[in-house]
Amino acid sequence: MQKIEARNLTKIFGGHVKQVREMLAAGKSKKEILRATGATIGVRDANFSVEDGEIFVIMGLSGSGKSTLIRMLNRLIEPTSGSVLLDGEDIAKLGRDALLRVRREKIAMVFQNFALFPNRTVLANAAYGLEVRGEKPEVRNARAQKALNRVGLEGYENEYPHQLSGGMQQRVGLARALASDADVLLMDEAFSALDPLNRKDMQDELLELQAELHKTIVFISHDLNEALRIGDHIMIMDDGAIVQCGTPEDILTHPATEYVARFIEDVDRTRVITAGSVMTRAYTVNIDSDGPYVAMRRMRANQVSTLLVVNADRQLLGMIDARDTMKLIDEHRNDVQRLDSIVQTDVPTTTPSTPLNQLLAQFAQTALPIAVLDEHERLRGVVIRGAVFAAMARREVPSNA
Repeated sequence: MQKIEARNLTKIFGGHVKQVREMLAAGKSKKEILRATGATIGVRDANFSVEDGEIFVIMGLSGSGKSTLIRMLNRLIEPTSGSVLLDGEDIAKLGRDALLRVRREKIAMVFQNFALFPNRTVLANAAYGLEVRGEKPEVRNARAQKALNRVGLEGYENEYPHQLSGGMQQRVGLARALASDADVLLMDEAFSALDPLNRKDMQDELLELQAELHKTIVFISHDLNEALRIGDHIMIMDDGAIVQCGTPEDILTHPATEYVARFIEDVDRTRVITAGSVMTRAYTVNIDSDGPYVAMRRMRANQVSTLLVVNADRQLLGMIDARDTMKLIDEHRNDVQRLDSIVQTDVPTTTPSTPLNQLLAQFAQTALPIAVLDEHERLRGVVIRGAVFAAMARREVPSNA
């Protein structure tokens, strides 16, 4: 279900709007428009949607338009044209009072520079949004305290911002957003001012909170490793335009342009690409209907020396090999024999969501293909060692990029 949808969202800074639009329609670049008109393209014709309850990361180099875009979602920056739909309501068309209501009740923002009031306590900072909304002191303080406890700041409610570390100050900003109980959190490079250890801690905190609260989060970042770690979907921008949007795995395995390929070239792919994307079809035999003759014929037809054994529901039972199958046939040529006696049950398994770095650790312990099972123990496919190494080395960029 879509929570946010942007349609043809455009921001032009400066005059000559009509001329700039004509140049955009003619395919002129941001630099050409700046040179001809003095106007700057902040965002050009952005179309995307954010699903309810996901973390949607917007990335790009400095000047790509990502911060302008996130501020148009709550109209801190007014769009030049286009629409922003929140639960189907076009924010771009709201009057002042309706817009304030949306900002106070539906959308909260967490800033890069913390944006805390130095003369207010941690509790008062966390309760500020509720105070602006007009909540009674006992109500807002109780909710702010609950939010502070949730982000690990219990006991610090009477401190002041200057008494806290950078990471703790950012937690106060996050608590303020959570206290408002808004459906949508906009986070503009919220962790970029933190040192690496605090940054990782805040990423962990965000993922834990998201698992509990299921907010819709739009997160701006210039750090691809951060985006890959926390994002359900990632959108990459360049010169105000969207160049690719997809899952982390989509972007790593199928970069749409040379720009995106350069963006991802130093990423540790083994932490993002999963077993589900590299698995292949498994050769199987059904223990409920197939015997050793069928199994042997299937091995020869597919030129393999092993088969995975499943039941009628495709639940994995184990594996048989050609030597044991042939021996069973030789010993019982005149009998109808089931395969139960030769099934080996120590088959390595994994799930579709397992990242490649964990598969590599498994392959260090076994020479067998790894069976991929779903949540019901049903066989989905197999991963072979060569497929893992091929995925690690792959660089797919369109030939016309």
